Amino acid sequence: MAANENSLAESSGKLFESHKGYDPRIVFFYFITAGLLLVLVGGLAYQQLFKSEIHNEKERTQNQRLIIVPGPRGNIYDRHGQLLVGNRPRFAVVLNLDELRAKFRTEFIRIRKNYRETGDKDIPNIDQLWSLARVSVVQAYLEQVNAILARDLKVDARRLGNHFARELLLPYPLIEDLPPADYAKLIERLPVVSPLQLYTTNTREYPFGSAASQTLGYVGINENVEAEDFAGASLKTRKIKTFKMRGSIGRDGLELKFDSTLQGEAGGSIFRVDPAGYRLRDTKPIESRLPTQGKNIVTSLDIDLQLAAEQAIGDQTGAAVAIDIKTGEVLVLASKPDYDLSKFTPRLSHEDAADITAREAWTNLAISGAFAPGSTFKILTSIAGLRRGLLDPTQPIADCQGTVRIGNRTFVCDNGRGHHGEVFMADAIAHSCDIYFFAAGRLITPERLAEEGRRFHLHQRTGIELPHETGRMVIPDPAYKEKVIHEKWFPGDTANTSIGQGFVLVTPLQMACFAASVARNEVFTQPTLIHRDDAPVQRTESIGLTPSQRTALIEGMVGTIEYGTGSALNIPMFKIPGVRIAGKTGTAQVRVKREGKVGNINLAWFLCFAPADNPEIAMVVMLEGDTIGETFGGGRNAGPIAATVLKKYFEKKNRPADQKIVPFKT
Repeated sequence: MAANENSLAESSGKLFESHKGYDPRIVFFYFITAGLLLVLVGGLAYQQLFKSEIHNEKERTQNQRLIIVPGPRGNIYDRHGQLLVGNRPRFAVVLNLDELRAKFRTEFIRIRKNYRETGDKDIPNIDQLWSLARVSVVQAYLEQVNAILARDLKVDARRLGNHFARELLLPYPLIEDLPPADYAKLIERLPVVSPLQLYTTNTREYPFGSAASQTLGYVGINENVEAEDFAGASLKTRKIKTFKMRGSIGRDGLELKFDSTLQGEAGGSIFRVDPAGYRLRDTKPIESRLPTQGKNIVTSLDIDLQLAAEQAIGDQTGAAVAIDIKTGEVLVLASKPDYDLSKFTPRLSHEDAADITAREAWTNLAISGAFAPGSTFKILTSIAGLRRGLLDPTQPIADCQGTVRIGNRTFVCDNGRGHHGEVFMADAIAHSCDIYFFAAGRLITPERLAEEGRRFHLHQRTGIELPHETGRMVIPDPAYKEKVIHEKWFPGDTANTSIGQGFVLVTPLQMACFAASVARNEVFTQPTLIHRDDAPVQRTESIGLTPSQRTALIEGMVGTIEYGTGSALNIPMFKIPGVRIAGKTGTAQVRVKREGKVGNINLAWFLCFAPADNPEIAMVVMLEGDTIGETFGGGRNAGPIAATVLKKYFEKKNRPADQKIVPFKT
């Protein structure tokens, strides 16, 4: 019995044997589970705390759209405040496609059902069906406009498709550049609440048509309007899909040179869109900024003088430049042929562009045309000789008998009035005696002539605020001919240079600056097209003539008008009471090919400043003959144009005080 009890006790002890609280083999999995939980928690924390901005940015990219609206360009005025270039409203009929989502879908279902019911096996694919649906809906709205305006316009399916794919949130233009009369009809009869709306933008306006066209320049369409720092961040930073309304950008003239000044600041709005890209209904813009107009420019031009010059030139080919002698402000910068700026808005047609090209009217001859200056260059030759003591105004240096032998060539005094005999410098200038200046050139030497031309900056661009100023001007010397022509310099080259022919090439603007410099008794005039109320009087190096030498030079230029080659200006219609003009005529020959013939045409020049005793305005006119062998001269053809402008200038200056125009201030 005792044995059984012991056996039972041992058995009971085994049944209740204790074990350890963990198994070493399971602990390993505890650590793995804990590690995985840590990774999960860390990943969630990283996504929520550190990548939240990235997720927000992706959300903005997917459901936000920015529409940029360009700002209007600034205006351009003349010196007295007359508007030369401004903005006018441009009307269009547009359709807001993003408001037509339901109608597009309804029409899509209807068209697909019709195809199925007819049993047509050639059912268009889904993209084609959507295209048909959109065209059908848009055409229905266009018919409303057709009914009011009595037109029969049709929707361009390809253009509509491109707009839908690329510019869904922008208004789709049904009719652009709507005439004001049609605008008035539509504004009365179109529903106020409708996807069909009248849209107003700005386009350039030119009150004076073709006046100063190459100087003012024109604008083109700008497809890439920028709106940096929009609503506190740049577009590149935001990475929001952006739609841009078309703006304008300067393509030539002042519009190009001052594009950054004239360009308005773009505005726009950020909208929320659904996954299909449609704007969410009844939601306001997330952010918005109004566009602002660009800065205005007040030019130095006087439109009254500009019009006088252009009307006087008429249908001829040429240029005219007038400069305020004291400040260098350009009062006139005319070039003919020109073009009508109003034809550039809203865009230039192929036909008009071809016409401008055929007439060679793109080029601003005043700054881009390089020409032989003819006898106007004799003023520089005189200065070069006087400064070096090689010419004495009281002593003749040649006996003009009409011709002279230089080297192996015979040169003619091409004045049309016979022989001058022994002529003094003032009369040689007044009568434009070539023989006198051939002798002067020989005394001065070509190197010194070139040095004097460069001292007056005739060998380089003026730096006026316009694009495309030519760099083809030439003030030649023997080194130039050797380098460019690969020939030695001959005595005949010196003779030609002394009278502004041969290799000499300058622009009308350069010669106008030269005239202004001579009038101020200085060597350089910096021209500018920008008017300043406080513009300082320009001061540069003195020419270096003695009082008696300068008197002789000016007497010769006054004599040109009073009894010399420019005496055509003495007739009553050109005379200006109480004003003496100092001038110089010039005629240069250019060999050309015209209408299958090869021969010489004349360039007619006239250089002047007035009043001679206290100069205020300097002017140069250059005309190009159009017929080979035609008699064409500076005094007879170019001089009257300058006289017309000068007369207008002094008429305006001498108006009664209560009629004078005060220079414009911005």
